Amino acid sequence: VQLQASGGGLVQAGGSLRLSCAVSGRTFSSTVTGWFRQAPGKEREFVATIRWSGGNTYYADSAKGRFTISRNSAENTVILQMNNLRPEDTAVYYCAADNAIGLATIGIRSAYKYWGQGTQVTVSS
Repeated sequence: VQLQASGGGLVQAGGSLRLSCAVSGRTFSSTVTGWFRQAPGKEREFVATIRWSGGNTYYADSAKGRFTISRNSAENTVILQMNNLRPEDTAVYYCAADNAIGLATIGIRSAYKYWGQGTQVTVSS
């Protein structure tokens, strides 16, 4: 599985950005694709993820109510729509995927085998 992330940039606090992750290679109905982020000096943390089968979505508390993850099955892309951005959202955002992840580990970095390159998101105050 290959992942290509795009859509980062610089935005003022309160603004919006839309990240896209293009997925290619061997995928299955059980595939899960999500987003993690890593701020300078911090650990990479879970943001949101989506199951391809059924479309169930999962969010970190910091993302709930502001971010929406979705999948465009025709284009094989996963979108992270980020609204009401805050300076603390500043980080490199990575898309990640795996072909089978249980609910207990859906937000765990090590559960994802495939990673894309990061895209920088900077939110100014």
